[in-house]
Amino acid sequence: MSDSAIDPAMDVPAPDQPDTSAATNPEADAEFLDGEASSTSPRPTPRVIAIANQKGGVGKTTTAINLGAALAELGFRTLVVDLDPQGNATTGLGINPTSLDGTTYEVLIDGLGLEDCVEPTEVRNLYLAPASRDLAGAEVELVPMMSRETRLKRAVDAVLDDYDYILVDCPPSLGLLTLNGLAAVSEVIVPVQCEYFALEGVALLSNNIELVRTNLNPSLEITGVLLVMYDSRTKLADQVAAEIQGHFGSKVFRNKIPRNVRLSEAPSHGQPITVFDSSSRGAVAYRELAREVAGVS
Repeated sequence: MSDSAIDPAMDVPAPDQPDTSAATNPEADAEFLDGEASSTSPRPTPRVIAIANQKGGVGKTTTAINLGAALAELGFRTLVVDLDPQGNATTGLGINPTSLDGTTYEVLIDGLGLEDCVEPTEVRNLYLAPASRDLAGAEVELVPMMSRETRLKRAVDAVLDDYDYILVDCPPSLGLLTLNGLAAVSEVIVPVQCEYFALEGVALLSNNIELVRTNLNPSLEITGVLLVMYDSRTKLADQVAAEIQGHFGSKVFRNKIPRNVRLSEAPSHGQPITVFDSSSRGAVAYRELAREVAGVS
Protein backbone atom coordinates (compact mmCIF):
# COMPACT_ATOMS: atom_id res chain seq x y z
CA MET A 1 0.00 0.00 0.00
CA SER A 2 1.19 3.46 -0.80
CA ASP A 3 2.37 5.75 1.98
CA SER A 4 -0.59 7.97 1.22
CA ALA A 5 -3.02 5.16 2.00
CA ILE A 6 -1.78 4.01 5.40
CA ASP A 7 0.44 6.33 7.33
CA PRO A 8 0.86 5.73 11.07
CA ALA A 9 1.08 9.49 11.53
CA MET A 10 -1.97 10.33 9.45
CA ASP A 11 -4.55 12.72 10.81
CA VAL A 12 -7.43 10.44 11.72
CA PRO A 13 -10.59 11.57 13.50
CA ALA A 14 -11.04 9.98 16.92
CA PRO A 15 -13.19 6.85 16.57
CA ASP A 16 -16.44 6.49 18.46
CA GLN A 17 -14.82 3.85 20.67
CA PRO A 18 -11.30 5.02 21.42
CA ASP A 19 -10.18 1.86 23.21
CA THR A 20 -7.10 0.77 21.29
CA SER A 21 -5.89 -1.86 23.72
CA ALA A 22 -6.37 -4.55 21.08
CA ALA A 23 -3.89 -2.78 18.84
CA THR A 24 -1.15 -2.67 21.44
CA ASN A 25 -1.79 -5.83 23.42
CA PRO A 26 0.20 -8.82 22.06
CA GLU A 27 -2.41 -11.25 23.37
CA ALA A 28 -5.16 -9.35 21.59
CA ASP A 29 -3.08 -9.35 18.39
CA ALA A 30 -2.68 -13.10 18.65
CA GLU A 31 -6.42 -13.56 19.11
CA PHE A 32 -7.00 -11.34 16.05
CA LEU A 33 -5.07 -13.82 13.92
CA ASP A 34 -5.50 -17.22 15.50
CA GLY A 35 -9.28 -17.27 15.40
CA GLU A 36 -10.31 -17.90 18.98
CA ALA A 37 -13.82 -16.64 18.28
CA SER A 38 -16.06 -18.83 16.14
CA SER A 39 -17.17 -17.31 12.84
CA THR A 40 -20.64 -18.83 13.37
CA SER A 41 -21.48 -17.10 16.67
CA PRO A 42 -24.73 -15.16 16.15
CA ARG A 43 -24.19 -11.43 16.25
CA PRO A 44 -26.69 -8.62 16.51
CA THR A 45 -27.54 -6.67 13.39
CA PRO A 46 -26.87 -4.35 11.72
CA ARG A 47 -23.51 -5.73 10.58
CA VAL A 48 -21.14 -4.04 8.13
CA ILE A 49 -18.73 -6.44 6.43
CA ALA A 50 -16.01 -5.86 3.85
CA ILE A 51 -15.23 -8.55 1.29
CA ALA A 52 -11.53 -7.93 0.80
CA ASN A 53 -8.36 -9.43 -0.63
CA GLN A 54 -5.81 -7.36 -2.53
CA LYS A 55 -5.28 -10.29 -4.90
CA GLY A 56 -7.54 -10.20 -7.95
CA GLY A 57 -9.62 -13.08 -9.23
CA VAL A 58 -10.25 -14.70 -5.86
CA GLY A 59 -14.03 -14.40 -5.80
CA LYS A 60 -14.58 -11.15 -3.87
CA THR A 61 -17.33 -9.86 -6.12
CA THR A 62 -18.86 -13.30 -6.60
CA THR A 63 -19.03 -13.62 -2.83
CA ALA A 64 -20.45 -10.12 -2.30
CA ILE A 65 -23.23 -10.73 -4.83
CA ASN A 66 -24.17 -14.25 -3.84
CA LEU A 67 -23.72 -13.97 -0.08
CA GLY A 68 -25.83 -10.81 -0.26
CA ALA A 69 -28.54 -12.60 -2.23
CA ALA A 70 -28.51 -15.58 0.13
CA LEU A 71 -28.77 -13.33 3.19
CA ALA A 72 -31.67 -11.52 1.51
CA GLU A 73 -33.38 -14.88 0.96
CA LEU A 74 -33.14 -15.49 4.71
CA GLY A 75 -35.13 -12.29 5.22
CA PHE A 76 -32.26 -9.95 6.04
CA ARG A 77 -32.45 -6.53 4.41
CA THR A 78 -29.07 -6.40 2.66
CA LEU A 79 -27.11 -3.68 0.86
CA VAL A 80 -24.12 -4.43 -1.39
CA VAL A 81 -21.78 -1.45 -1.78
CA ASP A 82 -19.72 -1.68 -4.97
CA LEU A 83 -16.40 0.03 -4.30
CA ASP A 84 -14.54 -1.49 -7.25
CA PRO A 85 -13.97 0.71 -10.35
CA GLN A 86 -14.55 -2.36 -12.51
CA GLY A 87 -18.17 -2.30 -11.32
CA ASN A 88 -18.63 -6.05 -11.58
CA ALA A 89 -20.97 -6.24 -8.60
CA THR A 90 -23.10 -3.60 -10.30
CA THR A 91 -23.44 -5.39 -13.63
CA GLY A 92 -23.57 -8.76 -11.87
CA LEU A 93 -26.78 -7.65 -10.18
CA GLY A 94 -28.31 -6.47 -13.45
CA ILE A 95 -27.72 -2.71 -13.04
CA ASN A 96 -26.47 -0.66 -16.00
CA PRO A 97 -23.93 1.83 -14.54
CA THR A 98 -24.16 4.19 -17.52
CA SER A 99 -27.79 5.02 -16.77
CA LEU A 100 -27.28 6.11 -13.16
CA ASP A 101 -27.24 9.61 -11.71
CA GLY A 102 -25.58 8.62 -8.44
CA THR A 103 -22.91 6.04 -7.65
CA THR A 104 -20.33 5.36 -4.96
CA TYR A 105 -18.04 7.79 -6.80
CA GLU A 106 -20.37 10.67 -5.97
CA VAL A 107 -20.67 9.36 -2.42
CA LEU A 108 -16.90 9.51 -1.91
CA ILE A 109 -16.05 12.63 -3.89
CA ASP A 110 -19.15 14.84 -3.78
CA GLY A 111 -20.57 13.78 -0.42
CA LEU A 112 -23.77 12.34 -1.93
CA GLY A 113 -25.83 10.45 0.62
CA LEU A 114 -25.63 6.68 0.19
CA GLU A 115 -29.42 6.53 0.31
CA ASP A 116 -29.52 8.71 -2.81
CA CYS A 117 -27.68 6.19 -4.98
CA VAL A 118 -29.14 2.89 -3.74
CA GLU A 119 -30.84 0.78 -6.42
CA PRO A 120 -33.23 -2.15 -5.85
CA THR A 121 -32.40 -5.51 -7.44
CA GLU A 122 -34.67 -8.29 -8.64
CA VAL A 123 -34.02 -10.13 -5.37
CA ARG A 124 -36.37 -9.16 -2.57
CA ASN A 125 -34.51 -7.48 0.35
CA LEU A 126 -31.34 -7.02 -1.73
CA TYR A 127 -30.16 -3.53 -2.66
CA LEU A 128 -27.10 -2.13 -4.41
CA ALA A 129 -25.02 1.02 -4.12
CA PRO A 130 -23.54 0.86 -7.65
CA ALA A 131 -20.09 1.80 -8.87
CA SER A 132 -19.01 3.63 -12.02
CA ARG A 133 -15.75 3.77 -13.93
CA ASP A 134 -15.20 7.24 -12.47
CA LEU A 135 -14.05 5.45 -9.31
CA ALA A 136 -10.78 4.74 -11.09
CA GLY A 137 -9.86 8.40 -10.63
CA ALA A 138 -11.11 8.62 -7.08
CA GLU A 139 -7.79 7.38 -5.65
CA VAL A 140 -6.12 10.57 -6.90
CA GLU A 141 -9.03 12.88 -6.13
CA LEU A 142 -9.24 11.67 -2.53
CA VAL A 143 -5.60 12.47 -1.70
CA PRO A 144 -6.02 16.19 -0.87
CA MET A 145 -9.40 15.79 0.85
CA MET A 146 -9.96 16.13 4.57
CA SER A 147 -10.71 12.84 6.37
CA ARG A 148 -10.13 11.06 3.09
CA GLU A 149 -10.03 7.63 4.76
CA THR A 150 -13.44 7.91 6.44
CA ARG A 151 -15.69 9.38 3.74
CA LEU A 152 -17.45 6.06 3.12
CA LYS A 153 -17.80 5.44 6.84
CA ARG A 154 -19.82 8.62 7.31
CA ALA A 155 -22.09 7.64 4.43
CA VAL A 156 -22.57 4.09 5.76
CA ASP A 157 -23.25 5.27 9.30
CA ALA A 158 -26.09 7.44 8.00
CA VAL A 159 -27.99 4.42 6.60
CA LEU A 160 -26.95 1.83 9.17
CA ASP A 161 -30.41 1.48 10.69
CA ASP A 162 -31.97 0.81 7.28
CA TYR A 163 -30.26 -2.56 6.73
CA ASP A 164 -29.42 -5.77 8.57
CA TYR A 165 -26.28 -6.40 6.49
CA ILE A 166 -24.09 -4.06 4.48
CA LEU A 167 -21.49 -5.83 2.35
CA VAL A 168 -18.68 -3.71 0.88
CA ASP A 169 -17.06 -5.16 -2.24
CA CYS A 170 -13.49 -3.83 -2.11
CA PRO A 171 -11.21 -3.49 -5.16
CA PRO A 172 -8.16 -5.77 -5.61
CA SER A 173 -5.69 -3.21 -4.30
CA LEU A 174 -4.49 -1.63 -1.07
CA GLY A 175 -5.20 1.99 -1.94
CA LEU A 176 -7.57 4.64 -0.63
CA LEU A 177 -10.70 2.92 -1.94
CA THR A 178 -9.95 -0.25 0.00
CA LEU A 179 -8.91 1.83 3.00
CA ASN A 180 -12.29 3.60 2.91
CA GLY A 181 -13.93 0.20 2.83
CA LEU A 182 -11.97 -1.11 5.80
CA ALA A 183 -12.58 2.08 7.78
CA ALA A 184 -16.34 1.81 7.23
CA VAL A 185 -16.79 -1.76 8.49
CA SER A 186 -16.26 -3.70 11.67
CA GLU A 187 -15.74 -7.08 10.01
CA VAL A 188 -13.82 -8.52 7.07
CA ILE A 189 -14.47 -11.70 5.12
CA VAL A 190 -11.41 -12.80 3.14
CA PRO A 191 -12.04 -15.04 0.11
CA VAL A 192 -9.01 -17.24 -0.61
CA GLN A 193 -8.55 -19.18 -3.82
CA CYS A 194 -7.27 -22.67 -3.20
CA GLU A 195 -3.87 -22.27 -4.85
CA TYR A 196 -0.35 -21.70 -3.58
CA PHE A 197 0.10 -17.99 -4.31
CA ALA A 198 -3.10 -17.18 -2.44
CA LEU A 199 -1.29 -17.84 0.84
CA GLU A 200 1.10 -14.94 0.30
CA GLY A 201 -1.78 -12.58 -0.41
CA VAL A 202 -3.58 -13.51 2.80
CA ALA A 203 -0.47 -12.86 4.91
CA LEU A 204 -0.04 -9.42 3.33
CA LEU A 205 -3.71 -8.57 3.77
CA SER A 206 -3.59 -9.60 7.45
CA ASN A 207 -0.69 -7.21 8.03
CA ASN A 208 -2.51 -4.34 6.37
CA ILE A 209 -5.75 -5.02 8.23
CA GLU A 210 -3.75 -4.84 11.45
CA LEU A 211 -2.32 -1.46 10.37
CA VAL A 212 -5.82 -0.15 9.72
CA ARG A 213 -6.96 -1.57 13.03
CA THR A 214 -4.14 0.13 14.90
CA ASN A 215 -4.30 3.54 13.21
CA LEU A 216 -7.86 4.00 12.03
CA ASN A 217 -10.48 1.43 13.04
CA PRO A 218 -9.89 -0.34 16.38
CA SER A 219 -13.05 -2.45 15.99
CA LEU A 220 -11.92 -4.07 12.73
CA GLU A 221 -11.59 -7.85 12.79
CA ILE A 222 -11.40 -10.75 10.39
CA THR A 223 -14.74 -12.50 10.80
CA GLY A 224 -13.90 -15.36 8.49
CA VAL A 225 -11.66 -16.73 5.78
CA LEU A 226 -13.61 -18.27 2.91
CA LEU A 227 -12.10 -20.97 0.72
CA VAL A 228 -13.33 -20.50 -2.85
CA MET A 229 -12.87 -22.38 -6.13
CA TYR A 230 -12.34 -25.45 -3.98
CA ASP A 231 -11.80 -28.73 -5.82
CA SER A 232 -11.67 -31.66 -3.43
CA ARG A 233 -10.18 -33.84 -6.18
CA THR A 234 -6.83 -32.03 -6.01
CA LYS A 235 -4.19 -32.41 -3.31
CA LEU A 236 -3.24 -28.74 -3.67
CA ALA A 237 -6.69 -27.59 -2.58
CA ASP A 238 -6.46 -29.72 0.55
CA GLN A 239 -2.93 -28.48 1.26
CA VAL A 240 -3.96 -24.83 0.94
CA ALA A 241 -7.02 -25.49 3.12
CA ALA A 242 -4.81 -27.09 5.78
CA GLU A 243 -2.37 -24.15 5.71
CA ILE A 244 -5.15 -21.59 6.05
CA GLN A 245 -6.79 -23.62 8.80
CA GLY A 246 -3.50 -23.82 10.68
CA HIS A 247 -3.06 -20.04 10.57
CA PHE A 248 -6.62 -18.81 11.17
CA GLY A 249 -8.10 -21.69 13.15
CA SER A 250 -11.85 -21.49 13.68
CA LYS A 251 -12.06 -18.27 11.67
CA VAL A 252 -12.02 -20.43 8.52
CA PHE A 253 -15.60 -20.96 7.43
CA ARG A 254 -16.76 -24.56 7.51
CA ASN A 255 -18.50 -24.11 4.18
CA LYS A 256 -16.29 -23.97 1.10
CA ILE A 257 -17.33 -22.59 -2.28
CA PRO A 258 -16.69 -25.22 -4.97
CA ARG A 259 -15.56 -24.68 -8.53
CA ASN A 260 -18.82 -24.39 -10.39
CA VAL A 261 -19.46 -23.41 -14.01
CA ARG A 262 -22.86 -21.97 -13.22
CA LEU A 263 -21.29 -19.56 -10.74
CA SER A 264 -19.12 -18.23 -13.57
CA GLU A 265 -22.06 -17.91 -15.94
CA ALA A 266 -24.47 -16.09 -13.61
CA PRO A 267 -22.87 -12.58 -13.76
CA SER A 268 -23.24 -12.40 -17.54
CA HIS A 269 -26.99 -12.71 -16.99
CA GLY A 270 -27.03 -10.01 -14.31
CA GLN A 271 -28.28 -12.42 -11.66
CA PRO A 272 -26.96 -13.96 -8.45
CA ILE A 273 -26.53 -17.72 -8.55
CA THR A 274 -29.54 -18.18 -6.26
CA VAL A 275 -31.71 -16.81 -9.08
CA PHE A 276 -29.77 -17.97 -12.13
CA ASP A 277 -29.54 -21.62 -11.06
CA SER A 278 -31.14 -22.06 -7.67
CA SER A 279 -30.31 -25.76 -7.37
CA SER A 280 -26.67 -25.60 -8.48
CA ARG A 281 -23.79 -26.54 -6.18
CA GLY A 282 -22.75 -22.88 -6.09
CA ALA A 283 -26.20 -21.73 -4.96
CA VAL A 284 -26.35 -24.38 -2.26
CA ALA A 285 -22.86 -23.43 -1.04
CA TYR A 286 -23.65 -19.72 -0.75
CA ARG A 287 -26.94 -20.44 1.03
CA GLU A 288 -25.07 -22.54 3.57
CA LEU A 289 -22.43 -19.81 3.91
CA ALA A 290 -25.15 -17.23 4.57
CA ARG A 291 -26.53 -19.38 7.37
CA GLU A 292 -23.07 -19.75 8.84
CA VAL A 293 -22.39 -16.01 8.66
CA ALA A 294 -25.76 -15.16 10.19
CA GLY A 295 -25.46 -17.91 12.79
CA VAL A 296 -28.81 -19.48 11.95
CA SER A 297 -29.61 -23.15 11.46
